[in-house]
Amino acid sequence: MPGQREEGAHDVAPPHGRFALSPEVEEVFREFRTCEFSTLARDGTPITWPLITLWQPEEQRFMLTTSIGLPNKAFNARRDGSVSLLFSDPTASGLDNPPAVLVQGDAVVPEVIHTSPNDMGEYWKRTWRLQPAGKAYGSNFLTRSPMDWYYMRLYVYVRPRRILVWPHGDFAKTPEEVDHVG
Repeated sequence: MPGQREEGAHDVAPPHGRFALSPEVEEVFREFRTCEFSTLARDGTPITWPLITLWQPEEQRFMLTTSIGLPNKAFNARRDGSVSLLFSDPTASGLDNPPAVLVQGDAVVPEVIHTSPNDMGEYWKRTWRLQPAGKAYGSNFLTRSPMDWYYMRLYVYVRPRRILVWPHGDFAKTPEEVDHVG
């Protein structure tokens, strides 16, 4: 339910005070279609997936989800909460020459399976804004029911520990670090 705290969602201690993000970085978090979400496999190998994120500035964290049919990223984050989100591809964001942003953070994956898109109103609104064709399937029970496994989701919450910014997405230059994160 909106406004209701999910068990485990706040297990990562909130930061001391709020950290300040530039408007350009906030815009990247709001407008990029996906980020490259990286976790560590059991043997320590980094594994990366493209994911839609929801930046929750009031909470100073990101919310990501994964289907229970494709849970490895959640399992990896539960085993080792050190994760990263790289915002490097501005395709379809509408942003002109944005920075690339790397977020290194701590993930928490509560032991809760969400069985309806209605549980994540803010997240699905963002997803359907970014992928409007998906709304035709996801917002209708009859078209959604054959794909229930996809809509049953695990939440992944990531609280930034370190944020690096490459102005104009230029990885050849030394990144700037956001002060007072984590």
